Amino acid sequence: MQEATVKVQGMSCRSCVRAIEGALDSIGAEGRVSFEQGTVDVQHDEAKVKLADIKQAIQNKGYNVVA
Repeated sequence: MQEATVKVQGMSCRSCVRAIEGALDSIGAEGRVSFEQGTVDVQHDEAKVKLADIKQAIQNKGYNVVA
């Protein structure tokens, strides 16, 4: 399992947490969201889910992923 921390802008509530965690779950990754810190700690199998896929899943929910 790979681990990565992604910086995300636009998160402000528990609904944001559920939306992002659900998006990650749907692509086969696990995420722990901290909207207070503006980060998502992600665990994923690099052979199945690339970091670019994770960023895209978060962006598809309307959040800005900071490079």
